[in-house]
Amino acid sequence: MADNADPAGELTMLLDDDVVDSTDVEDYDAERTADDAEGAPDPPAREPMSAVRRAMLLGLAMTVALAVLVGWLGFRAHQSELEQAQRGQFLQVARQGALNLTTIDWQKAESDVQRILDGATGQFYDDFAKRSQPFVDVVKKAKSTTVGTITEAGLESQTADSAQVLVAVTVTTSNIGAPQPDPHAWRMRISVQKVGDQAKVSNVEFVA
Repeated sequence: MADNADPAGELTMLLDDDVVDSTDVEDYDAERTADDAEGAPDPPAREPMSAVRRAMLLGLAMTVALAVLVGWLGFRAHQSELEQAQRGQFLQVARQGALNLTTIDWQKAESDVQRILDGATGQFYDDFAKRSQPFVDVVKKAKSTTVGTITEAGLESQTADSAQVLVAVTVTTSNIGAPQPDPHAWRMRISVQKVGDQAKVSNVEFVA
């Protein structure tokens, strides 16, 4: 009869069912975890840089470095050319200034003096302009003729817009009292100043 069922046996069966259910749940969870693990995408692996790409990057870096070097060398060469041209300009102006000062013909003294003033600037221009007419009068009265010859010229110092040049000149002089040319050696320190695109004599000193 059902009423006479063994309570202990029913309890045992219930416990067995619980054990089975618990085991099934654990097995399901384990399977689900495994499935999730299998289904999850793996993180992307970082591919090593190929030899071709490394070579391309190295070549690009070398090209950039070479371009910078060539640009710098070109700039320095241009600067050197400008400095050399400026030195040449300062020397030429000083040499011409010395010739202008030492080559005066009494028959065209006014134009010779004007040539000196055209190549002068600053204090030297002001001083020479004040004395130019008395100088012309003396040259004409003595019928003096001087001819200068540059024997040597060298740059003594230089800045961005000025320079000092040492010039050695041999000057021959003739006049009504000494018709035969009388040579003299002069040394001058001529200061040259940039005036716009030109350079002019700004000071003259006679040195021993």
